[in-house]
Amino acid sequence: MKKRTRESFVPDITPLIDVVFLLLIFFMVSTVFKKNELALMMSLPQATSDDKTSRVLNTFYIEVSRNEIAFNGKKTNLNSIEDQLRKIKNKNSYMELRIDRDVKYNRVITLLDLLKNNKLHNLALITDQN
Repeated sequence: MKKRTRESFVPDITPLIDVVFLLLIFFMVSTVFKKNELALMMSLPQATSDDKTSRVLNTFYIEVSRNEIAFNGKKTNLNSIEDQLRKIKNKNSYMELRIDRDVKYNRVITLLDLLKNNKLHNLALITDQN
């Protein structure tokens, strides 16, 4: 009797390499698009005009930084600003708001709600001069 020899089976992996390279290219391209989607950089506008408005006696100043709030140059908090806004009798007074770039929007919205509740609508948002 003849001895049977086993032939080894070697699969052809050429099409598999093609598929792997196509998948690699697909994922490289799709991750680049996803990265651009999430990298939206926002910069706040700067004032370009040199419009100097005259200061009116009935002008109040509110400055908001990341952790602090000041009303007319004195550091305070939101509760005492609310009390001070209630005391303003002339509802046509000018309110100048200086808001830092790093301030979260929820603080700005809270402040704008306080101004709206006290019927103070004469607002000016102060920006950087370039």
